[in-house]
This record gives sequence, structure tokens and C-alpha cells, in this order.
Amino acid sequence: MPELPEVQTTVNGINQYLKGLVISDAWTDYKSAFHKNADNIKNPAYFARMRKDIVGQTVMNASRRGKNVLIHLSGGATLLIHMKMTGHIMYGAYKKLAKKDAQGEWWRPLDPKDPALNDPFNRFIHFVLSFKNGKHMVLSDMRCFAKVTLINKGELETTSHLASHGPEPLDPKFGVSELKAAVSRKQNGPVKLVLMNHEVLSGVGNIYSDEILWRAGIHPLEKIKNVPNAKWPLVYKAMIETLNKGIDFGGDSMSDYRNIKGERGEFQDRHNAYRKTGTACKKPGCKGVIVRLKMGGRSAHFCDTHQKLLKK
Repeated sequence: MPELPEVQTTVNGINQYLKGLVISDAWTDYKSAFHKNADNIKNPAYFARMRKDIVGQTVMNASRRGKNVLIHLSGGATLLIHMKMTGHIMYGAYKKLAKKDAQGEWWRPLDPKDPALNDPFNRFIHFVLSFKNGKHMVLSDMRCFAKVTLINKGELETTSHLASHGPEPLDPKFGVSELKAAVSRKQNGPVKLVLMNHEVLSGVGNIYSDEILWRAGIHPLEKIKNVPNAKWPLVYKAMIETLNKGIDFGGDSMSDYRNIKGERGEFQDRHNAYRKTGTACKKPGCKGVIVRLKMGGRSAHFCDTHQKLLKK
């Protein structure tokens, strides 16, 4: 799933390429009986209303809340896109095929040199915004889990899609004391799962929690209440450095994430812990090995030497 750095990378791309563009049409092939009466585009009736509302609107800018992309439109409403497990947003000149091809594709880049063209993860296009300049913003979503909805003007802070989100770790006003206050709500929770809880902290997922805890030297199973006070400044520093590094390197494309141009990020080449099972720990002076364990339905990767469990 795209995490904070991937979502921020996407937002940066939207602000670079889409600001000032006027929406001329919208298309989707999302359709699900499970989403009947829901306020997202997998409900065809909702999409028809949303399409009518956004056509003719200008993209003003984009921002991020947790793992949600927020595209602010000239009429005051905001298009919210949560890319979920396998989604990513791209921009370019696309053409709609007369019918689905043998691979199930409806849309394809016009330019044969487009980097998005030959990457199989870019072909699962299920939502398209067309612009008056002849180009498109497309959402490729291999497993069809993504969410797209329109938030009415003035409801961004109260909408059920965002209301439960915890603080933003990269907010300039968020520091060590705010981090401690946020995680203290889950005293008996394992630190990795607490960091990943969007109601506690917005945007941190499986990849970055592993990397943060590796840097801070904390075992992923350590309960919040057992983490020494002296460790929280280290966790905060590790979190800020890791998330910013993820943004600097254009996100993590270990799996299917791609940027606005359909290109891979590079953070996966800088992993210290995530999916490094069996490799020597890179921490200077440490002779440990990266190991893996299952917790909460997810995998945790950590060093068996400098990330010792303090209390069982």
C-alpha cells in the first residue's frame, strides 16, 4: 500500500502537472453491488452525480491527509483518492480503446515512448479524468481496492473519510511530546502496530514502520508502555528522517507503486530492514541479522541484535 512518502510524491506530481487544468470529462469502470448507495464511485449513481459536479472545474492544487490524495477544485469541493493496496495515479496523454483488449485494458498511453506503457503495473486503469488540454489523469488499480469520492465544500475536516485520522508526523507542530501523547492511547499495543494505526498517526505503514524501528533500535513487539522515555526522541528523529528520505527518493516501488509519470521510486534500494530477511544488519558495529516475524496479519523485519525485546 502506498504510504505517506508515496502519497506525498503523488501530490507533488499533481501540483507540478495538473494545477490550472480544466476537467472536461470523467470515466470509470468501477461498479460493485457491495457499494450500492455508498458515497464513492464504485456506486454508479454516485459517480454519475460526481461527474456532473466536477466537469468544468479547474484543479487548484493538491494536498495530503494520511494516505489520502486531496485534489482541490475551483468550486470549493475536494476530490479524495485513497490508492489503497495497489493503486497509483499517473498523468499523460491516453486514448480510450473501442473495447477492452486481450489484457483487459480500456486505456493506453498515446506516446509509444511513454514510460508508463511497458510497465505491467500501469495497465489496470479504472478511473480517468480528462482535461481540456487533451491529457488525462488516470488511476491504475490492479486489485480494484482504491476509493474515489467528492468531499463537499466546508466538510473536509468533518467527513467520515478523514475524521478518524491521527496527527500528521511531518507537521511542523508535531514533535516528540506530540508523538508520545499520540501513542500513549495504546499503552498495551506493540509499537509497530501502534505506529501503523491511522487513528494514532497518519500515513505510516508496514515498510516505514520497519525502517523507523530499525533506526531507533526498538523491537517491533515492544509494548508502548515498555518503551523507555529516552527512546522517544530517537523514534521521532528516525521517523522524520525515514519519511523525508522516502519522499526524497520518490517513494518505494518494491511492489507496484509508480509516480505521476508511471516511473518507479528508489526508496526500495535504501532499505535497512524491510524484506531484508537473512542479511547482515547495516548498523555500524552491529553483528546482527535481519529476521522476520508475523504480527497482526503483517510481517515485521528487524535486527535480532540491536533491536532486543526489553520486556516480554
